[in-house]
Amino acid sequence: MRTEEVLAAIATGLWRWDNAAGTVTLDAEAARLVGLPPEPGGYREAEVRSRFHPVDWNEIYAVVNLAVTEGTLAEARLRIVDERGHVLRTVRSRSKPIVPPGRDAGSYILIGTLQEVAEPQPGSTAAARMPVTGDWRRSREAFLLDAGRALAEARSTEEVLRVAGSLSMPGFSPDGLAVFGSAGERLTIIGHHGHNAGDEEAFTDMALDTDYPAAEVVRTGRAIYLPSPEEYRRRYPTTWPLAGRFGRQSWAFLPLVTSGRTTGAWMAGFRHPVGFSPDERAVLSTVARMLAQALARAGVAETERELSLGLQRSMMPTLGPEIPGMTVAARYVPTGGGLQVGGDWYDMIPLPSGRIALVIGDVQGHDVRAAGLMGQLRIALRAYASEGHRPDAVLARASRFLSGLTDAYESVEGDPGATAPRFATCLYAEVDPEDGTLDIARAGHPDPVVISADGTAVIRQTAGGLPLGIEADSDYPTTRVVLEPGETIMLCTDGLIETGGHDMATGWTRLRPVLEEPVEDLEEMADALVQSVLGPTSHYTTGPLADRREDDIAVLVLRREGTPARAAAPRRSVLTIAQAEPERISVGRQLVRELLHDWSDPEQVDSAVLMVSEMATNVLVHTDGDALMVAEVSGEQGERRLRVEVADASDELPHKRRPGEMASSGRGLMLMEMLADAWGVDPRGEGKSIWFELYESDEPGEPAADP
Repeated sequence: MRTEEVLAAIATGLWRWDNAAGTVTLDAEAARLVGLPPEPGGYREAEVRSRFHPVDWNEIYAVVNLAVTEGTLAEARLRIVDERGHVLRTVRSRSKPIVPPGRDAGSYILIGTLQEVAEPQPGSTAAARMPVTGDWRRSREAFLLDAGRALAEARSTEEVLRVAGSLSMPGFSPDGLAVFGSAGERLTIIGHHGHNAGDEEAFTDMALDTDYPAAEVVRTGRAIYLPSPEEYRRRYPTTWPLAGRFGRQSWAFLPLVTSGRTTGAWMAGFRHPVGFSPDERAVLSTVARMLAQALARAGVAETERELSLGLQRSMMPTLGPEIPGMTVAARYVPTGGGLQVGGDWYDMIPLPSGRIALVIGDVQGHDVRAAGLMGQLRIALRAYASEGHRPDAVLARASRFLSGLTDAYESVEGDPGATAPRFATCLYAEVDPEDGTLDIARAGHPDPVVISADGTAVIRQTAGGLPLGIEADSDYPTTRVVLEPGETIMLCTDGLIETGGHDMATGWTRLRPVLEEPVEDLEEMADALVQSVLGPTSHYTTGPLADRREDDIAVLVLRREGTPARAAAPRRSVLTIAQAEPERISVGRQLVRELLHDWSDPEQVDSAVLMVSEMATNVLVHTDGDALMVAEVSGEQGERRLRVEVADASDELPHKRRPGEMASSGRGLMLMEMLADAWGVDPRGEGKSIWFELYESDEPGEPAADP
């Protein structure tokens, strides 16, 4: 009896599918099973395809491709339909894909059998265990989508292994997993799940030529399926005792392939028998590919994270030693991408004089190159400060150093042959812990903020020069700021102010409530400042500008300990306006606005600014000396008094005049008489002082006692 007759007797047909030629050859039984005339013949692929359910025909492509890749049988359950799309029967296909010599892997000949499958009764165990291919495929796709999303979100190797261990595969979930890697010619354990501590010791540091499935997978890059303990014992008798003690019934070892290179193996062990059908192998292979990619991403992320943390540890020193009578807190937050390093930094430097230098700065850019320049500049600043130079000399030398660095030059966009220097902003403050004075030199950096003992935050205007590196020889004037007991000064980079689309004005408006919140611990204040920019509430306080680029953040907070002279200590600011610096008048106007930021009557604030501008201008126009402005706010909220004095060295007293309609001067005293609640001119031993007062309430309060 011929083979065809034997197969026909058991209702099994033969088919031959030539993928490249697009033809299908069927014997009589195979033709009957697919709904064609029961006689042998050759058909076009389209004729046979029309007899299969569309979902199942698409499914067979994935099954065959998997079999070609693994060199195994292709097995699938397919529904046969008539011309109207009604399902006639379900057949089982078992075939072997053969790639003829000279063809690529996508051009193969499929030779195999077709056999009708008896449909199980609804509700029976067989019905639950043998779903139709299309239904199983939908369940599989849902599982793979969830698995892919979970693995894509894992950020570390530990998380990847935890996700892999929690995957519930459709119909056949493993109870034990292990991920193997390779180091040289040795097999290593990256991680495992479902095993006890110490179970991995026998498999650690195993030679790759060992007769063990994972080692063979790493060597060959081909998957190994072991459906029974007998199969495991037969193929790997040497290492079977190591695996037999776990009591499992089936095993799958799959290669972890990244960028075409086998980097390890994934073992899935099952306590119940698994036949590893093509569908099950397809799921395992897909999970193995996703797992390999997730592990590769996690490895790169961990390497970058370790590199960035190493750079931060080497470039961002810890604060110390402690400053007697003062408390310091600092924060550094790199930008959200890349290696998490940038050009912002802070530093605290002990000086030979016994004082302490506080430094905060920002090198242009937030990439690895900026971080490298920052490290060089920070070392240079420490060297100049340790030599005992004053703040202005330290910044002048640092600017000369940065401008001479060839690494500080970068190509100009659009002009490959041109380069421009990278600059850096910096604020250098020399602190005297005994009397609370800070001598500040500033190179294009944001001004510091002083928080008084009563919680009022004011931007302290300081003199400044060009950013470091712009010019080799630059001058950096020094401003002295005195911290009273209980007062705090905050230094920051522009990332704290401008992140989230804010400009300097709106960013400062966002930070002021945080700075004025009563906080005893400076660490809490530093955290609150960062959270106001990067925390959940920051998403509701975005700025008015379209530019939403993020930047690094560095914050340095210093508080002078001690009890204030009295609970309601006055706010006071002092400013010198030189004849050669008329632009300082605008600084005086801004200083007064800062002092009166919470004044109840905005019109009084405008009046105060107008009178300050008038008094300071008169000094510069009508005298030969400089003006000294002292502004002070005293009293309780709602009953406060503003007093502003502008003194000069001239003995000539101002006179009130009645200027004509076209006169360009002579209205200063008239304005003060109209706008001030009180004003006057006081002669002094050398020079004079003109002053005015504004009262927050309708009736002037009692003047605050002198401290």
